[in-house]
Amino acid sequence: MFTHSIRRRLVIGSAALTAAALALGGCGRSSDTGTGSGSQPTTTVSEGPATGNLTVWAMGTEGENLPKLIDQFKQANPGVNVTVTPIPWDAAHDKFTTAIAAGKPPDAAMVGTTWMGEFADLGALDPTPQGFDNSGFYEGALDTTKVGGTQYGVPWYVETRLVFYRKDLAAKAGFSTPPTDWDGLKAMAKAMKEKAGAKYGINLGVGAGSWQVVMPFAWSAGASITDADQKKFTLDSPEMQEGLKYYKSFFTDKLAGTDLPPNQTEAQFVNGQVPMFISGPWMAGSVAKAGGDAIKPNIGVFRMPKNKTSTSFVGGSDFVVFKSSKNKDSAWKLVKFLSDSKTQAAWFKMSSDLPAVKSAWQDPSIASDPLLPVFGQQLEDAKAPPAIVNWEQVATAFDAETEKMVRKNVSPADTAKAIQSKATAIGTGGS
Repeated sequence: MFTHSIRRRLVIGSAALTAAALALGGCGRSSDTGTGSGSQPTTTVSEGPATGNLTVWAMGTEGENLPKLIDQFKQANPGVNVTVTPIPWDAAHDKFTTAIAAGKPPDAAMVGTTWMGEFADLGALDPTPQGFDNSGFYEGALDTTKVGGTQYGVPWYVETRLVFYRKDLAAKAGFSTPPTDWDGLKAMAKAMKEKAGAKYGINLGVGAGSWQVVMPFAWSAGASITDADQKKFTLDSPEMQEGLKYYKSFFTDKLAGTDLPPNQTEAQFVNGQVPMFISGPWMAGSVAKAGGDAIKPNIGVFRMPKNKTSTSFVGGSDFVVFKSSKNKDSAWKLVKFLSDSKTQAAWFKMSSDLPAVKSAWQDPSIASDPLLPVFGQQLEDAKAPPAIVNWEQVATAFDAETEKMVRKNVSPADTAKAIQSKATAIGTGGS
């Protein structure tokens, strides 16, 4: 049911974006973007079936599986012809930006949430027309489609982060139910080490990508990455410092370690060396594969611990229509089809991608799973970074400074100041 694919998408997609954003981030809106008969933004979607030709791009396994779903769309819209082009993740960003610069992107496409700010800033995306019902989406996922107060596209699939834990070792440590707040998580990590024989109570990660663990703590303490209009960074606030302090305390108290080998989370979990970690839904299947039938009953998950809130990270992918499309009406009908609850449930069965539409989680394939419903609960309180052009560069700086905080014992206050300074120097990248 679970795959490694989401984790792979995030890692490769972020790397590709960082390199390309350096070249294109300062270009502003391209005068070549949106040329042709379809250049005016769509205001409404017409009644009736989709017709004509559509080109669609999608990455990775989504690109491979999407034609099966498109067949259902074509059955309901016999007058439309849809060509899906699968694109490798490591080539996708450059392919998009090249096509945008040439005024020849596809009609519609899957777009990583961290790319939305850049593509919107380049003037490439068609704003979501009137008449789209957004009430069924998870709020955090819907926010990933909004750039400068304008919505571009809709959420397609989502993922969020929970705390994974070994049920059997938690019981040995004296916990019959998982903790719900910051003090409880710290106490459980300590008991896992002292009573259940773990080397470390929890794996929190250090370095690349660690912002996805740190920011949920900061968000839960009331922090934000930018101000409301996404023009000024607010990464040195007292709330941010509180989140950094809590994260660092696990390392200071020897409940998390900087010496854990990378890419061995599953093995460390299975052998009990590190019986807790924070990650996304793909890790359930990954751990089960590593530990076999013996480990499956002992895989547990719980929501991010609460401070002021119990907020986690939300990622995934959006589906957009490009402004230069000459068949935007039919393209938006395809997007509307992809965001239908029944379609989302069908897509989960094909891909294991979690639905962005809440009602799709009532499908038995999701509702009866022992772990998935908890991810749905967490998605009710989950945030994404702001949709700004230079986020990936800021995230890289964030990771570097938090790693210094842990490895070189820099104070949370000085770390927050350093992150703020670097982020301000990088800028949001908007035109």
